[in-house]
Order: sequence, then C-alpha cells, then structure tokens
Amino acid sequence: MTEPLRLVFAGTPEFAAEHLKALLDSRHQVIAVYTQPDRPAGRGQKLMPSPVKQLALTHGVPVLQPPTLRDPAAQEELRALGADLMVVVAYGLILPQVVLDTPRLGCINSHASLLPRWRGAAPIQRAVQAGDAESGVTVMQMEAGLDTGPMLLKVTTPIAATDTGGSLHDRLAQLGPKAVLEAIEGLAAGTLEGEVQDDTLANYAHKLNKDEARLDWSRPAVELERLVRAFNPWPICHSSLDGEPVKVLSAAPGEGKGQPGQILAASKEGLTVACGDGALLLTRLQLPGGKPLNFADLYNSRREQFTAGKVLGA
Repeated sequence: MTEPLRLVFAGTPEFAAEHLKALLDSRHQVIAVYTQPDRPAGRGQKLMPSPVKQLALTHGVPVLQPPTLRDPAAQEELRALGADLMVVVAYGLILPQVVLDTPRLGCINSHASLLPRWRGAAPIQRAVQAGDAESGVTVMQMEAGLDTGPMLLKVTTPIAATDTGGSLHDRLAQLGPKAVLEAIEGLAAGTLEGEVQDDTLANYAHKLNKDEARLDWSRPAVELERLVRAFNPWPICHSSLDGEPVKVLSAAPGEGKGQPGQILAASKEGLTVACGDGALLLTRLQLPGGKPLNFADLYNSRREQFTAGKVLGA
C-alpha cells in the first residue's frame, strides 16, 4: 500500500460535507479545508458557516476562507501547505491554473453528473428536468475549463419516475465519497488514467432561479411534472389562484383537456389542471401562511376554493 496522502479539501454545501466526512475517516490526512466565506442566513441574517466549515471545525482541521484564489497571497498560503492532492467538491470559486498546478498530484473534482452530459452549477436538477434515465458522479482531474477535465472514475444510478432533485442529490451524496476515495487510491498508486471528454455531448446546467420555477401552463404536462420534481426542495414550483401564490410540491400525469391553467377537476386524488398538452394532477400544495399539505386535506377543508373552471396563473 502507498503512503497516505496529504489532502487539501475545498467545498461548501452539504453535498461537499459528505465527501469531507469520508476523507476524514480515511487513511489519508486532511491538512486544511477551503470553503466559501460565511454568508448571512435566516430571518436575522446572521453570518452562518457552511456545512463544510462546521464539519472541519469539529474535527480540528484548519479552515481557510479566501474570497478569491486569484490573490497571490492566497496562492502562497496554499503552496505552503505542501499538499499532495486537492479534492474539490461544489466549492463555488474558480481555481486558476496556478492553483490547479500547486498540489503534487493536482486537483480532482467530484461532479454530480455523468460527464460530459451536464456541466455547470445544477447538474442534479437539470438531469431530472430533462427526463434523463440515469445520473451519477464523475471524478475528474481538474483543468481551467468548466467541468472539462479528463474523467478518472464514474458511478451511475438510475433516475426513478418518482425522484426529486432532493432524493437524487441525497443518493449521489452517498455515491460520490466512495468514488473519490477509490480515485485517490488509484492516483496514489499511479494506476489511474484520465479519459478525455467528448465536448459535443456536453450541456450546460444553468444555476436555478425562482423565476424559472413559475409554472407555465402552456407547456406540456410531461415537462411540468418533471420540473416540479426537479425543483423540489428548491426553488419549488409555484403558480397563483385567485391572486394568491400556490406552491406545487408534487404532481403526476393527469387526464383531460382545456385552456392552459384551467382547473378541470378536484378530488381527494388531486387537482387536475389543463396544460398546453395534456393535464397535470397536483397532489401536494402549500397555500400562503400554511404548511405543505396533501391535496386530499385541502379538498376536505377548502373545497370551494378549487372549483372547476377557475384558472391558475391568471
């Protein structure tokens, strides 16, 4: 067995923290952690440390939070650590070439897509939204381009018809750390060769935004059903009824035709809404000031609010 490696880890959200946890439990030594600066969160807008920072501090690992890695002082700080390898997972800052070249074995990244299918910020949600049959994690050797580096290792998982952005995220957060550990052993032993990506197969997974989550009822029902799943738990698809916002947390294919957005029927099974092609059965909603409820509960208490003929999003 090769000597344990001196690792620097760079990541920010919960997905990255799962990877850091595995590295801390491994035979290798995590000598420092990079994460984005603390951000204001919650009603009080207090500065909150990232999940990665919280985990690192509980394990006594030094945490560095430079606002950029383009700063020569930050680059010198990294060089002084003398790392063998840098493991990057959803860090959120660009790594210039001088940083990529600093660790002895370079930098590797765990990316939540079967590259080159989805490059960019939101590969998990875009895979669900597009109706992909499978997803996975690709561990790649990093280079200056966005998710363009040679692929070292892939693990796959099917995307079920019931998967949400959240459920797929959680599954990939379990698969990724094992793949990273396997890749580290291969790099340490010199047995892992990178496979060049085919750029013609690449798509850009744009960052999610709340405007995009507004349901456009003129679109086909099959597209909206996938969007509802992809955007759960964030940013959550939404529409309006009687001028009030309505969040749509889950939906299924429905039956019927009508003006886009028109309520065709309401029952304990759900609220059937006409789309540009087909209909969508809304099964879990959240009304202003209320908590998320199965439509059966709303139907029992507020039946008159969901009469056929009303139009959502009007």
